[in-house]
Amino acid sequence: MTIDMDLIVGLYFKHADALRAAREAQAALLHGNRMRPQLDDAESEICYLLVRELRPGRVVELGGGHGWSTTWLLRALADNGYGTLDTYAGTDQVAGRIPTALTHRWRFHRCDVRTTVALDPGHIDHLLIDATHTASFAHWYRRYLLNRLRPGTPVAVHDVFRRATTPSREGRVVLDWLAAHDAPHFTVSAAAAPQEYAELTAAKRLLALDAVVHRPAPNPMLFCTTPPPPPR
Repeated sequence: MTIDMDLIVGLYFKHADALRAAREAQAALLHGNRMRPQLDDAESEICYLLVRELRPGRVVELGGGHGWSTTWLLRALADNGYGTLDTYAGTDQVAGRIPTALTHRWRFHRCDVRTTVALDPGHIDHLLIDATHTASFAHWYRRYLLNRLRPGTPVAVHDVFRRATTPSREGRVVLDWLAAHDAPHFTVSAAAAPQEYAELTAAKRLLALDAVVHRPAPNPMLFCTTPPPPPR
């Protein structure tokens, strides 16, 4: 599977009613909860749609902040009626912010993920990274996670494309890894991919899904799937 505009727009149309209900639930959660979301609407929605479509058994999230991405992922799993989410974070800012109805699919691990032995990349079906945004951390997860995931595993990395020409230092590590494998990536960053951003905005407007739940773009997240190992 290749994550590209055709796939994403198709998922918006396929899951429009469920996405509309998820957006309404998230808007209500944001209104009644002291969250400080980091993901913008398109990023959150694409994460939701990919989990809905691919039905992963085990989703892993590094970071998660106050739980905005966590609740989006959990809603997708709940709507699938299948799968679990493991969140690894160094702080417990998320404590008490996850609706009780969603917690039975969720396990929270307060730890430095670099020191845990329980995280087996071979058993990750979907990975979201929104943690320490440094090149050194990216080099760690490139070596110990990305290189060990099964080929074709969906990966999302936040805060890569905030500027049109200069990815973040963390993002540069991920982009170099993809380039070394001649593997594509996808983003709807308004800065780095204005055409894709405009196309998605038009599709959302057509589906009446364009009202802002959280603040508007920049949508700097990178989406990809892990490439196969190079031939020997």
